[in-house]
Amino acid sequence: MARMFLIPLVISLLWLGFLHYHDLSIKQGAKGFYWIAGLSAFLIGFFTLMLHLTRT
Repeated sequence: MARMFLIPLVISLLWLGFLHYHDLSIKQGAKGFYWIAGLSAFLIGFFTLMLHLTRT
């Protein structure tokens, strides 16, 4: 649970590598970072909810 913060960091690093590989600027890939932040927040919220609901 404590390592959930790594999800957006790893995905952002992968996205940054993709942008660098294709010679794109961070400004051109900003929308991808917004998607990463949104989807990561959703995943973290979902997993947190599931942990609380299934805790015995």
